[in-house]
Amino acid sequence: MNVEELVRDSLKEMAGRTQPASANLADRVFVLRRTRRTRRIAVVAASAAAVVAVAVGVPLLDAGGRDVRPAAVSDGRVVAHPDQSPPRDLIGAGDTVMAGYRTVKTVKLANKDWIYTPTYRLLDPGSGTYKKDDRWSFVTVAPGARTAAVLERELPATRVGLLDLASGEVKRWIPVPQGAGGAAFSPDGTKLAVTTYAKNPDRAFWSAKVDVNNKMEPQGVPSRTGFTLIDVASGTGRWHKLPFWKDKYGMGDNARTDLEFSHDGKYLWEPMSQKPFRQYHAFDGTDVRTPAAEKYVSPYVDAGLSPDGKYAAGDFAGHGKVIASAIVDPVTGKMITKVPGQQLLAWADGKRLIAWGIGGDGNEFHQRLVLVTVGSDKVQPISGFRSPKFEGAGRWEPLFTTR
Repeated sequence: MNVEELVRDSLKEMAGRTQPASANLADRVFVLRRTRRTRRIAVVAASAAAVVAVAVGVPLLDAGGRDVRPAAVSDGRVVAHPDQSPPRDLIGAGDTVMAGYRTVKTVKLANKDWIYTPTYRLLDPGSGTYKKDDRWSFVTVAPGARTAAVLERELPATRVGLLDLASGEVKRWIPVPQGAGGAAFSPDGTKLAVTTYAKNPDRAFWSAKVDVNNKMEPQGVPSRTGFTLIDVASGTGRWHKLPFWKDKYGMGDNARTDLEFSHDGKYLWEPMSQKPFRQYHAFDGTDVRTPAAEKYVSPYVDAGLSPDGKYAAGDFAGHGKVIASAIVDPVTGKMITKVPGQQLLAWADGKRLIAWGIGGDGNEFHQRLVLVTVGSDKVQPISGFRSPKFEGAGRWEPLFTTR
């Protein structure tokens, strides 16, 4: 089953609905920054019409324990490959598909700087397989899983590309002279927010070195300058100044602080290391109040709000008998329940989520993708276990989007 078939099946179903520091700390922090930072690759579509608009319109821009399940499992709208890590074939559940994944290696330079360098494997919609594409320093995939926004190797980049996943060709280059370092699609795929930086947000500078376990290591330098909001159909955009957030001591947060769209697509937001932990902005960069529906949505949990806005994916909720994460009321912050899973990554639909789950060995860094359900203890593996090592092909990071 390829992506176009999955999209069609999704639309049919949607139409029928009524409703102490350890070694490798720098690398670990980088991984957490990239997996917990504000970019939500798993974008939530508001309606079937939005999915149609993106799936058809966007590409035309120039106009656990031991597994005993079989290798490929198709359970309704769940496509799982619990024997594959890294995945070779399409993985998806509900309205969400894994549009690709990336691995990261640390390149150490002669001047003692480090650059965290990713390699992407992106979904080929025709074959339903993941193919290596090492041209890009940054990729985010639009709803519909047919178009991606890409940045070239040298960051900050002077342009952003709109890549057709089927052909592997960039259909349009959009200039960003202020220096692009990250990007995010709006929930309906019609807008692209490109975050601009003065320095490479994926570079650790020796000039900013700190002591880690009695050893000096280079660190990232906050340098965000603003953002360009691009209309995807026309390719036009306007840059707005928005320097990185600072605390009362004048200190910045992470080097990478990309802007994200709110759940309804009306605002942008950035993470903060103190309350309220999210700062929302209008499209001209001015501060606005946190939307009531997102008051208690964590900036550190990728899944965010459920498609219907009823639930918010919460933080890790402790071990107990089962490693679990919280599901909270996004308006009141009250915990509604817990679901199995170490980290909640993306909503498959209004009740199910894709999460990282760990195996019976209890190793918190030995994880696989699993499907969990609000109100149930059931865990369905959908990928094989990734390596506990922090670099190399075994340590892959998924990119999700809606079908």
